[in-house]
Order: sequence, then C-alpha cells, then structure tokens
Amino acid sequence: MYVRDARNRDEAWLLDHIEAMGLDDVAFRSRDYVVAVDDESDTRAGFGRLRFHPTPAEPECVELTSIGVLDGWRGQGVGAHVVERLVDTAEMEGFDRVYSLTSETEYLAQFGFYGVEREDLPDLLVERLEAKRESFDPDAIAMAVDVDRFRMPEALRERFKSAAEADAEPEIEETAEDFGIDADTATYKYDTGR
Repeated sequence: MYVRDARNRDEAWLLDHIEAMGLDDVAFRSRDYVVAVDDESDTRAGFGRLRFHPTPAEPECVELTSIGVLDGWRGQGVGAHVVERLVDTAEMEGFDRVYSLTSETEYLAQFGFYGVEREDLPDLLVERLEAKRESFDPDAIAMAVDVDRFRMPEALRERFKSAAEADAEPEIEETAEDFGIDADTATYKYDTGR
C-alpha cells in the first residue's frame, strides 16, 4: 500500500467517489489530491485533498479536506496515511499549520489536530466554514495541526503496512439449471430443430 499524487486519469474516479460519499468538491482540481493505492492489485483505496487558499490580506493558508476511504479498506490506516501525506506536502510547501473544517474531530485529534476558535481563523476559512456547514457538514468545526506536531499513531502505521481489501462475497457460478434449462434436452443457438 502506498499514497501517491492523483493523476489526470484519476479525475473521474475521484469525482464519482466524492459524490457517492457526499464530500466537498468545491473548486475541484485533481492535482490537489492524493490517492492511496494497493501495490499488489493497483486498486485505489482512498483519497484526500490539500486545498490552498490565497488571501490578499494574509499569507496563504492550507486546508485538509475531502478525505475518503472506500468501504472495503476502512479501519486499515488508509485514511491516516492520506492525512500524513497531505500534512507532509503542506510542510514541503512552506506551511507551518494545516486547517481542516470537519465534524470528524475525534479522528483528526489522534494526529494532533486541535479545535480552533472562529476568531482565530483566517477570514477566508471563516467564510468557508459557514459555507461548508450550509452545504456539506452542518456540524463542522475548525481544527488545525502545527506540522511539526503531527503524529502518526503506531497502530495505524502497522495496519497500513498489511492493508488488504476486505474479502468480497465469493463469486457464485451460475448453471443452466439456475435459469430453468435442462442441459440434457435443451437445444442450442443454431439448432433449427430439423
């Protein structure tokens, strides 16, 4: 399992899953996303976005958003590694703090995210928080992590190392009898009966 930058060919897949999960797709740009991929099957397991907000009055701020993990991959550290990759990217881009506007506060708290009061948010994120509450996540609150204080719980790191898609239901082989056809007496496609 590994996390990579999203590619152009991931765009339709991302949009489908963002919509299916009811996540925020405002100002969608596939190049802002990362994708978690199973290295054995090349199956995409999860994704997340780092949204850059330029503001005229303040330095840019960056927001962690649209974190999604597909059903068969949940509970295996996939989302944690997506978050880690995005925070690392923010640090490489020169940001000291990463914000997130979400109701998933307990999930983010395990990585060192903490609540941020409205008056301590950049103005752009205050507006964004209100918009997010109105359209996607009515219980969203502002959270942040200082990139040097981000921590990955060791249990999540270990789960990710051995992540595998949950076993799907076994495929059932259908027979002619399942459709009410007697295989011994049935005629075939080009049998004219003469």
